[in-house]
Amino acid sequence: MPNVSLVTDKILLKTLQVLHAKCNFIGSINRNYDSQFAQTGAKIGEELRIRLPETFTVGDGPGLALQDSTEQSTTMAISKHKTVNMAFSLRDLALSIDDFAERKIIPAMSVMASVIEADALSMILDVYNMVGTPGTTPAAMLVWGQARAKLNQYLAPTDKRRVALMDSLTSAVMNNGLKDLFQDQSEIAMAFREGVISKGAGFTWAENDLMPSLTTGTRNAATAATISANIANGATSLGVTGFAAGATLKKGEIFTLALVYGVHPETKTAYSHEQQFVVTADVTLNGSGAGTVNFSPACYYTGAYQNVSTQPLSGIVFQVSAVKTGSGTASTAYQQCLTYHKDAFAFVTADFAELEGCKTDRKVLDGLSMMLSRGGDIVNFRNISRLDLLYGFKTIRPALAGRVTK
Repeated sequence: MPNVSLVTDKILLKTLQVLHAKCNFIGSINRNYDSQFAQTGAKIGEELRIRLPETFTVGDGPGLALQDSTEQSTTMAISKHKTVNMAFSLRDLALSIDDFAERKIIPAMSVMASVIEADALSMILDVYNMVGTPGTTPAAMLVWGQARAKLNQYLAPTDKRRVALMDSLTSAVMNNGLKDLFQDQSEIAMAFREGVISKGAGFTWAENDLMPSLTTGTRNAATAATISANIANGATSLGVTGFAAGATLKKGEIFTLALVYGVHPETKTAYSHEQQFVVTADVTLNGSGAGTVNFSPACYYTGAYQNVSTQPLSGIVFQVSAVKTGSGTASTAYQQCLTYHKDAFAFVTADFAELEGCKTDRKVLDGLSMMLSRGGDIVNFRNISRLDLLYGFKTIRPALAGRVTK
């Protein structure tokens, strides 16, 4: 029938609108790479290489000291595939588009939206800069000011694309203590928009109840653990010793190294705070309480990519306690909030190839590409439908983000 494709097309467009409305984190990060996969279809496992800006050192005096040009890049895989499978009777398809969306599309897509958004929010555990006190909900502007300072210190652009994202309980505490902050006069008539509180203090403030928690490992934060060997320039792993036998460290935990300070990314002048690092893979220490910890960012104590004030040497204390801006008490879950510039993270969707033997439609709304496939079930006089989304995400510049723990 000539109008079947039109009905399918309208249903798909409505579906995209519902999904897009639910994803305020995905909608606020970098989506510029979607066009790489928008033409002929992408296969699961396709990868996109993203070139990162180069960094150079500045010489002193007229002498010529040549430096090699070293490009860095990161790779983002388009490997996530989510689907919602549904069966609709022809009577359902005869409903108005609004009724159909209310009864069928909104419930299905709310689930998919939550799954995709929660999946993308796992990138919080890639972020190594953190402020706040584990176990304490930030009620004062000081903590968020410290988060803003971290973004400034690591050169996050001040182009009105910074976001402070928090769960609704944190938002309630903030709203109660800082009522005047969230009264932008240019938006007062709109009051509180869905998922967005207001703009102020350098951020767009938004709430999201899919914010992840970090559950710390069994390591004892009070233990005087040390690194077991000097860390080489550019290293992303270190040896640690001094923990209890079989203790664990979890991906996403923050640690510092005693008296190893962060530096300004351009001038290399030392800051007053110790550089924070994040554990990038779960670790189970051996029977002697020793093991290898993989971490980010790579530790550079010299050269164009220098990010610490001095080389970390064997015997330096490995600090994971809250006192030293670490992750907090062992075996405890801590809610994570996030401040970030949109270029800290990237999210992409890709087009599927056409599915043979089915009626398919594809729409792109705000860079979000989804395909609706439909085939007939003549026995039960119904249509079998599936909605598919192929996507990937990557933390591409973690220095442009900061966690607020609570």
